[in-house]
Amino acid sequence: MKKKSDRCGAHPGPSAELADLRLRVAEAEGTLGAIRRGEVDVVVVSEKQGLKLFTLDGAGEAYRTLIESMNEGALTLTATKTILYANTCFARMVKTPLEQVMGGSFRRFLAPVDLAALRALLRKKTKTGTKVQVQLTAADGSKMPVQVSFRPLAAPGPDGATLSVVVTDMTAARLSEDELRALTKRVVQVQEAERGRVSLELHDNITQLLCAIQFRSQSLVDSLPARAGSARAEAETLREMLGDTVKEVERIAHNLRPSVLDQLGLSAALRETCTEFSARTGRVVTLACEQLAGRLPADTELALYRILEIALKDVEQHARARSVNVTLTQSESHVELVIRDDGVDFDPPSARNKSAARDGIGLLSMRERTRYVGGAMTVKSSGRAGTEVEVRVPLVSGATLEA
Repeated sequence: MKKKSDRCGAHPGPSAELADLRLRVAEAEGTLGAIRRGEVDVVVVSEKQGLKLFTLDGAGEAYRTLIESMNEGALTLTATKTILYANTCFARMVKTPLEQVMGGSFRRFLAPVDLAALRALLRKKTKTGTKVQVQLTAADGSKMPVQVSFRPLAAPGPDGATLSVVVTDMTAARLSEDELRALTKRVVQVQEAERGRVSLELHDNITQLLCAIQFRSQSLVDSLPARAGSARAEAETLREMLGDTVKEVERIAHNLRPSVLDQLGLSAALRETCTEFSARTGRVVTLACEQLAGRLPADTELALYRILEIALKDVEQHARARSVNVTLTQSESHVELVIRDDGVDFDPPSARNKSAARDGIGLLSMRERTRYVGGAMTVKSSGRAGTEVEVRVPLVSGATLEA
């Protein structure tokens, strides 16, 4: 007959099993912690086939497996931009066998203009690295828009590696940008069409009704005798208010779709807008328009006109500027509109209160208008020198001068 203690030794109870499990978990956590801290060079594991030894070199193999499974190109470069290592994803991007990629120069996959931009960025050494969007040139001459992320290695590797590089395919992102730009263009077109419709309604209907009421009010004033002093004075005040209302409705209708832009062109429309703004706000506006070679494309004229309109509105509402300078110039390759004011800048932190901050929506609208016609906009802003908005629109095929 076996003793009870023997039965317990052969079949440990739940408490003993739980204590043993806790001990093993604690030992495993301690081992993992030591590996993370670099305190372990070799790990010995007991398996059915016997003891198995794992060294830290095994981690390098796992790392290489991870890099090869990435959907992005991965590289290590020397200081002279020689490729020491590249994964298969990058080789597929440049349509070049992997063995021909490694050992070659990273520069051969970039256009000269992108190389110049890359050199300028890499001269600014930062610990966090830098990113740049370029065109990657494959072996068959095809181009791929990519984002290249450079990060300096903490210490040069034994093989001379100084940079780690990740190359991300931006084709899908560029397609999304193109679709968004097309959508923006369509929204602007619909918006301008609606502005034209409302302008016509105001001019043909509302203005005529107001003019009729003004005429009747004049008849009322003429019919009142001179002795009806207060009543006649009130009727005259009403007639004057109606006259002011007619002028304001005409101004709104004109701004919704300026006929002078369609009939006389951009320079005349800019001049009229600057004159009206100066007369209404009391601010000094200086306009210098270079003689254009001919009519610009309708989209370009409208975009530049709206940009000036938005900028002047911003000056009126936020900038606290005393003067504005506007210049319009044209070269063989582009037309340029520059708007300078001496007010507060576009940077909200530089302002003392929210009312002094420039209109972020207006700035965004100007940028969208510029992109809509394929141009570029830069903003130079300083609390002391005011703000300068420069818009450059290329004159290329599809945006050539109209006779």
